[in-house]
Amino acid sequence: MLNIAQIIISLLLITTILLQQRDGGLSSTFGGGDGGVYRTRRGVEKSLFVVTIILAVLFLATAVLNVLLK
Repeated sequence: MLNIAQIIISLLLITTILLQQRDGGLSSTFGGGDGGVYRTRRGVEKSLFVVTIILAVLFLATAVLNVLLK
């Protein structure tokens, strides 16, 4: 049961990481970047960030439990 939970959490974690917006690459070369200006997360971006942190903590907890129970 713990292995299945860990697989589900890992798939959700991968999905949330891939959905996050990235500012790397050549976007700033062609005027697409924000020029290194600090900006705060808002709306869906903030929610996605918080969910990613929660899923990472859950994944770590299930991994530790999986090791301790074996």
